[in-house]
Amino acid sequence: MKDGPDIARVASLIGDPARANMLTALMAGKALTASELAQEASVTLQTASSHLGKLEQNGLLRPCKQGRHKYFSLANDEVAQALEALMGLAANVGLLRTRPGPRDAALREARVCYNHLAGNLGTRLFDSLISRNLLRLTDENLKLTSSGAAFVQGFGVELEKLKAGRSPLCRQCLDWSERRPHLAGSLGRALFKRMEELGWATRDPDSRAVSFTAKGKAGFRELLGES
Repeated sequence: MKDGPDIARVASLIGDPARANMLTALMAGKALTASELAQEASVTLQTASSHLGKLEQNGLLRPCKQGRHKYFSLANDEVAQALEALMGLAANVGLLRTRPGPRDAALREARVCYNHLAGNLGTRLFDSLISRNLLRLTDENLKLTSSGAAFVQGFGVELEKLKAGRSPLCRQCLDWSERRPHLAGSLGRALFKRMEELGWATRDPDSRAVSFTAKGKAGFRELLGES
């Protein structure tokens, strides 16, 4: 037997169609119950519970009990990044489950990827932060510069609180539709949360798509230094 990480086991967990649908549903960043995930996967509650048990036992899901209900969410950013990368690979080789529909353009323009901004707007934000030296990429390590720290604090992000957390502050996530990075990590989540607080962006309750208001589009352009 070969030593090292057992990628076959992880691949088999994600590769089951029902489990893949459940994991994809959780990419929106919202915790869901077993019943809700059973609907997403088009399986019975008993079957869904069996799948969820396997995903939980192998570290891909994090459960949380609230009252009589048990909710599930992705275990961490690494799981979300792996799923996003697999989506990009599937799209790149033409393995699409359905033909593009009305939501396809909206998802490609802006969507949530585990609570940070993805799609065209997500990669534009990342590129702008890099080009203005607010983020610096060295040897695949992404760091917030001193000018970047002042920038995000000026936008209303509590940076010290983020730094005190356990999650990495800045991470790249390869965007499945743009094939370029968008910003993940606690900073990526905080920036998108701030956009929601300002009323710039709203999530589609039935998909991962994000819509920006006219005010939000203007504010986003200003944030990127485009206006």
